[in-house]
Amino acid sequence: MKKILDVSNLTMDFGGLRAIDNLDISIHEGEIAALIGPNGAGKTTFFNCITGIYKPTGGDILIAPRGSSQRINGLKPNIVTKKGLARTFQNIRLFSSMTVLENVMIGCHPVTKAGVLGAIFRGAGTRAEERFIAERSYALLKKIGLENFANELAINLPYGDQRRLEIARAMATDPFLLLLDEPAAGMNPQETKTLDDLIIRIRDEDNISILLIEHDMKLVMSLSDNIHVVDYGKKIAEGTPEQIRNNDVVIKAYLGEEIDA
Repeated sequence: MKKILDVSNLTMDFGGLRAIDNLDISIHEGEIAALIGPNGAGKTTFFNCITGIYKPTGGDILIAPRGSSQRINGLKPNIVTKKGLARTFQNIRLFSSMTVLENVMIGCHPVTKAGVLGAIFRGAGTRAEERFIAERSYALLKKIGLENFANELAINLPYGDQRRLEIARAMATDPFLLLLDEPAAGMNPQETKTLDDLIIRIRDEDNISILLIEHDMKLVMSLSDNIHVVDYGKKIAEGTPEQIRNNDVVIKAYLGEEIDA
């Protein structure tokens, strides 16, 4: 499988604190990968670096969605999104006073063509694009099982549905790589099972690779093709779920003495 994200020697300093320390991580096409480690290990900082929220102190971030690689260090978040990296956040960031459908439609903005003049004069091309965006957004709602709530305010959805809506909005940007920051946080077992199924369908049906940060080890072990383990900004282990499950350093430091299958 070809690499679609290749991060090498990534470093992120905040004053005298080194949050990311020469971190190397690669994600391959069609892969579901996980980034795990204790709180404060640098996982979300890593996401912020590769999505343009932080400008790394050092290292290289290369993407290769369609052939030749591109360096994206320091690009603004909206440019990174247009290049095909989309993400969700630890804390849900929906537009709570807008409808469920409108939240997904906003996610389509990076792939729209109508500019300011199109929005003002609303020509035939602009109207056709608006219809396309609405239809595409509704199809995404149908994929995640929220089509019946399209006209409901986002704030009125149950917590687990809000999490899935945020994933749908990220998918609306047409990414090749979807970054999920603790997508199962706060979910009950049934909601987590629904999320598990959804992530697999996104990979298999939409050809979108996944990198997730997650503390739910059962979800990580059931979903992941490859797992990266970090501590104090350094990678201490990488491998398949079975390899991580049997890694003494990881078991002792992060996963406890035993993981249920």
